[in-house]
Amino acid sequence: MKITAAAISLLASTAVAFQPVSVPAKRNFQALQMSTALSQDELKKQVGYKAVDDYVKSGMVVGLGTGSTAYFAVERVGEKLKSGELKDIIAIPTSIRTKEQAESLGIPLVTLDTHSKLDVAIDGADEVDPELNLTKGGGGALFREKIVEIVSDKFIVIVDESKICDGLGPGFPVPVEIVPFCHEHTMRVIGGLPSCAGCKPVLRMGSAANNQVDGDEIAVTDNGNYIVDLHFEDPIKDPKTMATELKNVVGVVEHGLFCDMATAVIIAGSDGISVKEA
Repeated sequence: MKITAAAISLLASTAVAFQPVSVPAKRNFQALQMSTALSQDELKKQVGYKAVDDYVKSGMVVGLGTGSTAYFAVERVGEKLKSGELKDIIAIPTSIRTKEQAESLGIPLVTLDTHSKLDVAIDGADEVDPELNLTKGGGGALFREKIVEIVSDKFIVIVDESKICDGLGPGFPVPVEIVPFCHEHTMRVIGGLPSCAGCKPVLRMGSAANNQVDGDEIAVTDNGNYIVDLHFEDPIKDPKTMATELKNVVGVVEHGLFCDMATAVIIAGSDGISVKEA
């Protein structure tokens, strides 16, 4: 059998085409990061949807939380209203961005001025300890979240397993909303509290919606206030005492310790969904 020059050339080019191609390690790492991010979003969606399916019934007044996990609960309320599964729902949002999302989904909204009692509130958390005490406010909405959730008959917390901790503090800074007037003085007073010993108060800069420095201007909340993030190296020994001491400081509007408030915590993890009740 004769093999022409053209055939030989074709065979050579085909062999080159099927040679293994190395993928840079950086690209592999980016792909892994993307996969992990999608997986975490799916976990957040699962708990957000479950909270609405299990706890929200027609005719209720519902508190709508703020943040990347609460987003999915708001989404689910909108879906079930549109499909007719839920009827006569009215809701109270805990931030401007949650209000805008709810309005886009056609969820009827009211405020605490007309409805001071809620049937249920659903929101995420930045940390959850074994006693179901929470750190909240990473998204800057801690005051509006607390004023709504404290008057709810049930407060359902939705998290993925990364938010579960042995003690509040080291894993996520505790945010404290303070008035702008003499804010440096207020920061010093907070840093000097016995229950805050060892903490490093850091004024939030840039966007109030996260605790990363992403701008040169002081972050301003929906209420026109500042946020101080308290960084701890060791677990907070007594969150309830710290909550009381912070609240007693003149200049503090509200803090991100939510103690004895959660009715249940819905947790999404690699092994499925679990529920811890108070």
